Amino acid sequence: MTERIPACPAAGTRILLTGATGYVGGRLIRPLESTGRPLRVMVRRPERLRPANPPASFVSRVATTTEVVYGDMFDPPSLLEALADVDTAYYLVHSLGTAPDAFREKEITSARNFAKAIQAAGVRRVIYLGGLGRSGDELSPHLASRQDVGRVLCESGALTVEFRASVILGSGSISFEMIRGLVDHVPLLITPRWVSNPTQPIAVEDVIAYLVAALDVLPKQRCAVYEIGGADRVSYAGMMQAYARSQGLRRPMIRVPLLTPRLSSAWLALVTPLYYRVGRHLLEGVRNETVVLDDAASRDFPGIHPMSTEAAIGRALANEDREYAETRWSDAGSTTPPTTERPAEHSGRRRIDRRTLDVMCTPGEVFAAVMCMGGKRGWYGWTWLWNLRGLIDQMGGGVGSRRGRRDPVCVVSGDTVDFWRVEKVEPERLLRLAAEMRAPGRGWLQFELVPLEEGQTRIVQTAMWDPIGLKGLLYWYSLWPLHQLIFRSIIGGIAREAGCRPVGPTPQ
Repeated sequence: MTERIPACPAAGTRILLTGATGYVGGRLIRPLESTGRPLRVMVRRPERLRPANPPASFVSRVATTTEVVYGDMFDPPSLLEALADVDTAYYLVHSLGTAPDAFREKEITSARNFAKAIQAAGVRRVIYLGGLGRSGDELSPHLASRQDVGRVLCESGALTVEFRASVILGSGSISFEMIRGLVDHVPLLITPRWVSNPTQPIAVEDVIAYLVAALDVLPKQRCAVYEIGGADRVSYAGMMQAYARSQGLRRPMIRVPLLTPRLSSAWLALVTPLYYRVGRHLLEGVRNETVVLDDAASRDFPGIHPMSTEAAIGRALANEDREYAETRWSDAGSTTPPTTERPAEHSGRRRIDRRTLDVMCTPGEVFAAVMCMGGKRGWYGWTWLWNLRGLIDQMGGGVGSRRGRRDPVCVVSGDTVDFWRVEKVEPERLLRLAAEMRAPGRGWLQFELVPLEEGQTRIVQTAMWDPIGLKGLLYWYSLWPLHQLIFRSIIGGIAREAGCRPVGPTPQ
């Protein structure tokens, strides 16, 4: 029996967008703002979108009319506050960085908490982006959990519009970065047989178009599922060859039967920006056919005509040519191993390496150089050692240093910088980075700028390490000789990059 949806209210009702610092959610902000409807975005760290003291080069992702509020899927009271007076809610959160044995449980708990809050707040419509895959097949844990989340949201009683997509192609997308990393760095591609399985990639621009159009669609059922894909069916192998053609490269492929998702994800961690856990979730899903089998999307969204795979790759490359992507997969905090899997904050006596250097420059001049470290620019000395540390981290299943940075000249709280994440920014005064590499402890790298007399500035560089037991202490002291080279070069490099003449002795 078909369940009819409630009547559509007048336009202009409030929208809540979750996952606004993630890849798709970040790109959805401006299109939703352009609808003219009141928009509220919910994030775990509001300062990422609206910092209290933004640097001069900061470009806001949200309009001044958009509300930015705190909310966490595992903090139910915060969800009720965020959903107050909301008519339509977008559910775009994903626990991609979670360990495989806890992945499904975390996804379902998150969705169930949100569904309960939706019901309590009286939200009329929920829009969700999930994953393609035939329900009768033995789906990977990743794809199965995405479809389970859709069913949980449907149980909230709200009109639920669920889009199921396969590979999303766009500048900074996780699939595009994986394909590009493989093709760019591996002249002979040794692949498992299942990379020939059919899929139907879709451009991120087309995904955004569907998500915005879902505000006004009137499906026949209260819980509607729309399968969306691009104009053609290809495979991961086909996508890699399409990217290779766009770059004028020839990449022969040898298919072997022995590469399991576990082995393949370890290989991806070496040659692409993906780290082991994220790669494993993705590769397990590649074994399933993910193509559009239902024409409901073309029927209910006749104005959307998805582009081809080659066109999507071309658009992604055009955006990459502008130095950085609008959003990147690594922007989402969920792609990093959660804090419960990393050492606790009070895990031991901190070891400190502090250096100072006085320079003939203002704090503003020095701060510009501090903000530009990492990524393609490197670390002002011994960058190859930083890259080696990142490679070792990737080989061990960590994030590595291939994430780079979102913006070449500006960072805000929550941004990634290689294997660091920006913890705090105070313009012309302080930048603090928190380490996210795998290590027996917690680490920070902090830069403070102290104004002195006669236009001088004191750079205070502090490396902090919270060791876990004997292993953590051995880690710190075994790297002490390298730290002497690296940390000395950074503070001196900041002065050189800023064009500042040191005053007095060399860094102490």
